Amino acid sequence: MSKKKVENDAQQKAVQYDFDAIIIGSGPGGEGTSMELAKKQKRVAIIERYKDVGGGCTHWGTIPSKALRQSVSRLIEYNSNPLFRRHEKAKHLTFSDILKHAEAVIRKQVQLRSGFYDRNRVEHIVGEASFIDEHTLKVVKPDGSVEQITAEQIVIATGSHPYRPDDIDFSHPRVYDSDTILSLAHDPRSIIIYGAGVIGSEYASIFRGLGVKVDLINTRDRLLSFLDDEISDSLSYHLWNNGVVIRHGEQIERVEANDDSVIVHLESGKKMKADCLLWANGRTGNTADLNLANANLEADGRGQLKVNDQYQTSIENIYAVGDVIGYPSLASAAYDQGRLAASAMIDHRSTAKLISDIPTGIYTIPEISSVGRTEQELTEAKVPYEVGRAQFKHLARAQIANSLVGSLKILFHRDTKEILGIHCFGENAAEIIHIGQAIMQQKNGGNNIEYFVETTFNYPTMAEAFRVAALNGLNRLF
Repeated sequence: MSKKKVENDAQQKAVQYDFDAIIIGSGPGGEGTSMELAKKQKRVAIIERYKDVGGGCTHWGTIPSKALRQSVSRLIEYNSNPLFRRHEKAKHLTFSDILKHAEAVIRKQVQLRSGFYDRNRVEHIVGEASFIDEHTLKVVKPDGSVEQITAEQIVIATGSHPYRPDDIDFSHPRVYDSDTILSLAHDPRSIIIYGAGVIGSEYASIFRGLGVKVDLINTRDRLLSFLDDEISDSLSYHLWNNGVVIRHGEQIERVEANDDSVIVHLESGKKMKADCLLWANGRTGNTADLNLANANLEADGRGQLKVNDQYQTSIENIYAVGDVIGYPSLASAAYDQGRLAASAMIDHRSTAKLISDIPTGIYTIPEISSVGRTEQELTEAKVPYEVGRAQFKHLARAQIANSLVGSLKILFHRDTKEILGIHCFGENAAEIIHIGQAIMQQKNGGNNIEYFVETTFNYPTMAEAFRVAALNGLNRLF
C-alpha cells in the first residue's frame, strides 16, 4: 500500500460523519440496503421525498397495480362462474371502485415498512436530497427548510419514473402515465394504451376485465419479446380473444387531446379515438434532481447509473441499486441488490452476487412467470433439450377453481435431464414457478427433472402440474 493511500485512509477515518451510510430512496433497493447495514450496527439514515416510505413500488407501481389486478381477476371469476350468475346479474365495478382496495393495501404496506425502520433505528428523513459533494447531501424539507448531512458512504436507490416525451400534454385530464393513472376518477368506456411492455400489457388486462374497450399499441412486432415465444403467443391470443385490439409495429405521430376524447395519430396513417390515453412506453431513472455533477457522477441518457459487480459507482464511496441502474428492474431483485451492496460496503472483498436465474412475474390476466432460458435461446445455442408440458385444464385443482386457462412448460437437457427453463401461463403462475426454481438451484446433480416424478405432491393442487409436465417430457425421450 502506498504512503499516500495510507495518509488518505487516515484522514478519512479522522472525519466525523453524521452517519455511516445514507440511502436516498425507500423503495425495495433502499430498504434492503438500510436493513442489512442497520443489522450490522451501522448508523443509517434513509431520505425519502414522499411523506411515507415504500417508494414508487409501494405507492405508484408494483403494489397498487397488482392490487388492482387481483380485484379485477376476482370480478371476472365472479361474473364467469355459473354458480353466481344463476342468481344474480353480472356485477360492474369502476376503476375508482377497485382503487379503494389498492389504497387499503398501500396503507398496510406503509405501516409494515415504517415499523422495519423504527425497530432497526434507521433515521427516516423526509425531503428532497441532492449532492453537495461526495460525502455531503442537501435535504430540502417539505416546509422549505434546508439541512446538510454527511455520511461515509451513500447509496442511490431513487428508482425510476415513466418517460414523458415533451410533445405529449400530460397535464390534460384525459392523458395519463402509469403513475397518474391511479388518479383516474371517471369511468372510461374506451382507452388507448401506448406501449405493450409489462406495464402496458398488465393495464390492458385490468381495463379489459372491467369491460373497457382497449386498443394496445405495440412499438415492436410481438408482445413481450423477451419471453418464450409460446408464452408470448398465448398472451397475445388471450388478449385478442377477450377483445383487446393489438396493433404491432406502430409509432405515435401525435396526440390530439380534447374535452371529451383523445385522438391518437400513428405514423402509419392510422388514427384511433378513445376516452383516455395511458402512456406506458419506457421509464427513466430518478437522477435529474440529485446534482450528480457535485459528486463527480454522471447518468446516461435514460437517467441510469453504471455500477460494478458490487453496485459501486465510479466514486468509491457511492453505490446505486434498483431501477436507477437498469436491468433487471424488478422489485425482488432491487431488494437483493440492496443487501448485496450493503455487504460490499462493509466488506469490499465480498463476492456475493444475484442468482443467475431471476424469476420474472408478469401480472396480466392470466399471470405469466418464467425462469431460466427460452426455447429460442436453447435452439440458438444448439443445446439438445426436450419439452414437458402440462395443461391446466387437465388438473383437478384447476377444474375445481374453474381456472382452466394456462399451462406449464419445462425445458430440460435430453442427456443430463438438467432443468434449463420453466415457463408458466395461467392463474397463480408467479407462485407456481418457485417450485421449479428451487429445484433448478440445486447443485451436485440435484437439478434433475426426475425429481418431480419421484416426489409426492399434494392432491389436488396446481403444483401437480410439475409432475404432469415432467412425465410428459420424459416420455418424449428415446
